[in-house]
Amino acid sequence: MAGADDAPLPIVRLRHWGRWVSAAVILALLVLLGIALGNAQIAWDQVPDFLWYRVMAVGLLNTVVLAVIAQAAAIVIGIVIALLRRSANPVARWFAAGYIWLFRGLPVLLQILIWYNLALIFPVISIPLPFGGYLLHEQTNVLISAFTAALLGLALNESAYMAEIVRAGLNSVDSGQTEAAKSIGMTPGATLRRVVLPQAMRVIIPPTGNDFINMLKGTSMASVIGVTELIHAANNISSNNLLVMETLLAAAIWYMVVVTVAGVGQHYLERAFDASDRGPMARAAKALKGAPLTRGSRV
Repeated sequence: MAGADDAPLPIVRLRHWGRWVSAAVILALLVLLGIALGNAQIAWDQVPDFLWYRVMAVGLLNTVVLAVIAQAAAIVIGIVIALLRRSANPVARWFAAGYIWLFRGLPVLLQILIWYNLALIFPVISIPLPFGGYLLHEQTNVLISAFTAALLGLALNESAYMAEIVRAGLNSVDSGQTEAAKSIGMTPGATLRRVVLPQAMRVIIPPTGNDFINMLKGTSMASVIGVTELIHAANNISSNNLLVMETLLAAAIWYMVVVTVAGVGQHYLERAFDASDRGPMARAAKALKGAPLTRGSRV
């Protein structure tokens, strides 16, 4: 017969008192916040009405359009600057480094104001033709409207960050991939498109998605020069009815909607590239390189 010392020890669940205390504190703070908002002098019933004002719809449209165009332009410029940054040409490398240093160093609002007031130093923008005449000869105030100034400021600032994001993504791809592509006769352009960029996208997409969300919110700075985006639209409404907080809350709701949609799109885009990395072609590439396959995978 086994002795008393051989009896199994009782199982005692570990009590996480810290979790319960922290949860109680968080819930208490949320309750206090709800009570404070309920007692606040805010006409909550009027907030939904401001969501559908025409000027608010125009502000929402301009916010999305400005963010999408600025981010798209920033991606294109950023890719070019990143490639110049990795170029063997020292002049191209120094130019790219100076571009990033300049546009990443200046505040976005300052860049928007500089573009908006460019007519003070260049009243006319001209592009002369070699044999006489002008390809472009127009007043600066006509060419660079408030919307264009905001677009230039946001896009050029973001392009400097995108250049570093793209460069980091390209550097994350093993140099053996490029060498293997060269060994089978692929051109540098084809190597970039078909070998390097598809693998670098897994590193590029997450910070690019975060930057696009920041771009959506950063369009609010365009209100300083009179662009009718969400903040400017809210100010226009509140200037007539003096319901400042109510209109700002309506703008905040629209910001949360567009940011949530952008976040969902980023999630599915990341998942799509992760799935492509786990596909049969990726496993075949690993097998050809001699890398061990994961359990259950087939080539």
